[in-house]
Amino acid sequence: MDKRAVVTAGTGGIGLETAIGLAALGYAVTVVGRNAERGARAVERIDAVATGPKPTFIAADLASLDAVRALAAQLTGPWHVVVNNVGAMFKERQRTVDGIEASFAVNHLSPYLLTELLLDRLRAGGPSRIVNVTSGSVVAAKRSFDAVEPPGGYYAFHWYGRAKLANLAYTLDLAERLRGTGIAVFAADPGGAATDMTDGTMQSPKIVSPGLRLLWPLVRRRFDRATSVSPAVAARPSLLAAADASLDGQTGLVIGPQARPVAPFRPATDPHLAQAVLRLSRELAPLAPPGKVMA
Repeated sequence: MDKRAVVTAGTGGIGLETAIGLAALGYAVTVVGRNAERGARAVERIDAVATGPKPTFIAADLASLDAVRALAAQLTGPWHVVVNNVGAMFKERQRTVDGIEASFAVNHLSPYLLTELLLDRLRAGGPSRIVNVTSGSVVAAKRSFDAVEPPGGYYAFHWYGRAKLANLAYTLDLAERLRGTGIAVFAADPGGAATDMTDGTMQSPKIVSPGLRLLWPLVRRRFDRATSVSPAVAARPSLLAAADASLDGQTGLVIGPQARPVAPFRPATDPHLAQAVLRLSRELAPLAPPGKVMA
């Protein structure tokens, strides 16, 4: 049986490099993205190095929970690898079509929902792996998950970090819940990289709280050094987590920017925080839309 992998936000940047790496290893790769033209170009690049079946593209706007559910319905199993690479930072507060704050929806609810909907197909493909892409921004996050939006003003970097913290806590909790099932769960931190997001939103000091703006020149110098890393290098943690044999039999690890396991951000290991994230996630993103029952 061909090994099958799906990579969300796989038409550019780190996601595309992850898909290219998996295809070179022989995986039948499906990339997900919003734009069909970018999807076609990505498939051409991936196919040029593929040593297994031809890659495919599925168009989906993962800011929409119904689109995530529709995507899951198209991804008929079994699956061996799911890489939740999707992520976005928004300069201004935005809401999705579901009325949910966009940073939390895209960076956490989307990968949460897709993962939950694909668990049966990952079991069928076992041993299989789930890889959720995390971020060092978790250190700047508010750690309150009683509601989708934390108290206080909107600062893009902190809200992005909070959504990534929610997803990291979910990832580590999921790893324990799935231990012994044949599904391994990893978080991959690419570190800084030159991507569309870093070329745009990350350039403004307004994305951080006023107190941190005083340190912006220092932060920018460190940030500019970090983002000199190419997407291909930044994809190495995701590739290791997704396919490297050295991780066989392991689960619940965070793979750091140097493509080796690192200690997780301690607040993400707090079971109380994880349970708060799960309660909020299940409330905002039920597996079936309101009024429908899962088959």
